[in-house]
Amino acid sequence: MPLTGLGLLKQKIKTTRQKHVKKHLGFFQNNFGVWKPYQILLDNTFCQVALRGHIQLREQLPCYLMGETQLCTTNCVLKELETLGKDLYGAKLIAQKCQVRNCSHFKNAVSGSDCLLSMVEEGNPHHFVATQNQNLPVKVKKKLGVPLMFIIQNTMVLDKPSSKTTAFLKKNFIYLCVCSGQLISVHEKESIEQLKEEQGLMKNPEQRKRKKTGPRLRNCHSSSEDCTSFEITGDPP
Repeated sequence: MPLTGLGLLKQKIKTTRQKHVKKHLGFFQNNFGVWKPYQILLDNTFCQVALRGHIQLREQLPCYLMGETQLCTTNCVLKELETLGKDLYGAKLIAQKCQVRNCSHFKNAVSGSDCLLSMVEEGNPHHFVATQNQNLPVKVKKKLGVPLMFIIQNTMVLDKPSSKTTAFLKKNFIYLCVCSGQLISVHEKESIEQLKEEQGLMKNPEQRKRKKTGPRLRNCHSSSEDCTSFEITGDPP
């Protein structure tokens, strides 16, 4: 039966979400080498909210990201969950089933959010960070090319690339175009010319231009006929 009313609305929302996910994943794949299986670093807040929302992470994350995923956490997150008591017992069970990634806090454990931040700072750009912590996303967005995930109204969300990441790529793309002569759009070319002018890189506009020459006549002697013909060469006037 064809969908009507509420069914159509839900289908439209689902399609829109899939388009956004595909767009953001393509950005991270093409520019930062983020590829399957996607490495998702979970903290205690994300596990707890997923539990409350009855979200089955192992089943739903691969569907949402349209590819294989690996749920990961750290010893610091596990130790933090142990200290938080029975209220987060379910979240601890979820975290314990994740792959435990080695962090640098062997002797002195730190908070889960600080640990995940250190993981993406220590040369692990291919990790996603999944958190509900209010402060951690602000710090993660200062790092280049780190995908960020959270849960809104029992729905998993892949955040769009941070403004710092997009600004960095835009700046380097312009530099690449200026250096390599890559084919670009008219709008992009105008932006580059404006940037070059502001930086004092524009050539002298009164630079001597190549003169246009008229057609030239070349004497052609035919071997088969006792006559002389003329061939027009060069560009037409």
